[in-house]
Amino acid sequence: MTKRIFVTTDVGGTFTDLVYLSEDSQGVQQLKTAKTDTTPPNFEQGVLNVMAKAGVTGAEIDVMAHGTTVVINALTERKGAKTGLITTKGFRDVLEIGRGNRPDFFNLDYQKPQPFVPRHLRCELDERIDYKGNILKPLDLEPLAKILEMMIKEGVEAIAVCTLNSYKNSDHELKIAERIRQLQGDHFEITCSHQISREWREYERTSTTVLSAYVQPIAARYLENLYQGLKRQDFAGQFYVMQSNCGVDTLESAKKVPITMVESGPASGFWGAAELGKIINEPNVIALDIGGTTAKCALINNGEVPISSDYYIERSQTSAGYPIMIPVVDLIEIGNGGGSIAWVDQFSKLHVGPQSAGAEPGPVAYGRGGTQATTTDANLALGRINPDYFCGGEVKADMTAVTQSLTTLADELDMSATQVAQGIVRMANNNMVNALKLVSINRGHDPRDFTMIAFGGGGAMHACALAAELGIKKVVIPATASVFSAWGMMMSDIRRDRIMTYLSAWDQQALVAVNQQIRSLLTELQQEFSKEGLPQEKTTFDVFARFRYQNQEHSIEVKLPEQLKLNDIDAIKELFKDKYEQEYTYRLEADIEIVGLHLVGKCDIGKIKLAKQQQSGRLLSETIKGERQVDYATEGCHNAVIYNGDLLEPAMMFNGPAIIEQTGTTVVVHPQQSVEVDLYGNLVIHLLAQEV
Repeated sequence: MTKRIFVTTDVGGTFTDLVYLSEDSQGVQQLKTAKTDTTPPNFEQGVLNVMAKAGVTGAEIDVMAHGTTVVINALTERKGAKTGLITTKGFRDVLEIGRGNRPDFFNLDYQKPQPFVPRHLRCELDERIDYKGNILKPLDLEPLAKILEMMIKEGVEAIAVCTLNSYKNSDHELKIAERIRQLQGDHFEITCSHQISREWREYERTSTTVLSAYVQPIAARYLENLYQGLKRQDFAGQFYVMQSNCGVDTLESAKKVPITMVESGPASGFWGAAELGKIINEPNVIALDIGGTTAKCALINNGEVPISSDYYIERSQTSAGYPIMIPVVDLIEIGNGGGSIAWVDQFSKLHVGPQSAGAEPGPVAYGRGGTQATTTDANLALGRINPDYFCGGEVKADMTAVTQSLTTLADELDMSATQVAQGIVRMANNNMVNALKLVSINRGHDPRDFTMIAFGGGGAMHACALAAELGIKKVVIPATASVFSAWGMMMSDIRRDRIMTYLSAWDQQALVAVNQQIRSLLTELQQEFSKEGLPQEKTTFDVFARFRYQNQEHSIEVKLPEQLKLNDIDAIKELFKDKYEQEYTYRLEADIEIVGLHLVGKCDIGKIKLAKQQQSGRLLSETIKGERQVDYATEGCHNAVIYNGDLLEPAMMFNGPAIIEQTGTTVVVHPQQSVEVDLYGNLVIHLLAQEV
């Protein structure tokens, strides 16, 4: 009986996860997971390590998908390539000028984020293209030879090319790239802005191009090293790379524009949450991913994961950050995870995060030299995590060191160690609740209308408390919660986005031109898919457009049919006004205009179908490990029943207070809450206890 084997791996800031699924011709599935430490800077080694731990070799894999933090790490740690910029004469300082969006507005000592390219490596060529794509001044390539000689002397590895209005006409960028190759061969990695973005806004487009060039060499080397490591194990299957738009892409495509991988891990998790929601008939979901370093959340409405090109890295209360104008899942991310460090400021105020203990040394309980208490250490001290089953029993928690780290904070705060641990958990929860409000209440959605799907190593630890705070009535912990981002890749299609600025009134006269532009984008993407040999019968396309009230700034994306008709004009206008009112609380009787088109092309690469779990007839009593006192931080201490989560089966039901210990995570069920196991092995927690 033939089997098809899927493997997905996800490199996180702390752990590298693997999901293995084999499916035979009868649809019978075998699922296994594994988790190992992430191995910076050689991240590919962590992938090979987790494969070895799971007993998987490259030779047996038919399809492999991979998500990674290598791009975001290279940016945040400033470990990318030395990069130069070539732009239009008069625009070399656009990176430094930026926007007037400083968050710390009244700070007289505010410093703008330092550009990734210093001024002496930002060079100009005389040329000009207007906003309609017309050439006003021909390109002068004469100075380019000396510019390249200077860059070679400075040790530049990558060059970003971004000329004015090239999103409308890429002719000059193509000529610059061609001449660089004629003069210097393959000495430089070259990234042109039109390869990445066809949207207006020179600062954002230049920033995106520079950041993509900055990570190009390191990301391409990483992906190639990983692929060669798999080839040494006789891997002959299909290899895909997770993108930030909730789709996967081919290895060659990802190597050309690696900036599209910047949020690949979170994207796969939120896509998995949307797909799981459809399977269990919960299309409206608030997805929460709590890992070792960060907590991330996104709102999924009617099964649709929101995608935005308004993305920033390193944006905070004191920094404007750096824009990256690519399609990224619309999420909120905060520096609160299991490894977030608790610390006391000069005013004797307790904080949790954003600093993280990471994989090395990790939380104090790991016994690897860490001395600063983290959220994980607080959960251990309160009995929410079993010190004798820490990391699935693979690590013996150093509780002596945990107590010492909490006592150090307690002395600074004039509190007990237990009170400090309670405070850490409450503060972490409060930070996460604020993030959840940003994706729901702040955007016109009532969280009580949604189900929470929580995953990641820490998601199940905090989900029930967060849901109760927001009035959410149901929490779902997926069967593969601890490696859910890796699982989500199994549900992904190849996806390509084409986003372009397109300015037009929204009326009957514009209809023909808009249809022509949509057809042009469709033809372009269809030809691209065909050239790569992707099956046409498995390819689908969706068309969206961004609209705004005339002369306003804020726009809303609305789905369009592939071929617009006259009666669509008013219907789409009303749909825009409804969505605008939901987000901004008002509507106008003014006319609207179109400001951009967005085409999504998908190709089904044979993603899995989730199989229902079989029941063995095991009794619920056989899954009970015992009882222990658990401090719930907000509801006092309770005697909780401890369940072995790996033994729970569909149709089992029980009430809290309870702790469910799984190999990769711990589920904290509060008093007055009830649990049932659904047909797929997911834990469904009702915050208003059901009759069991």
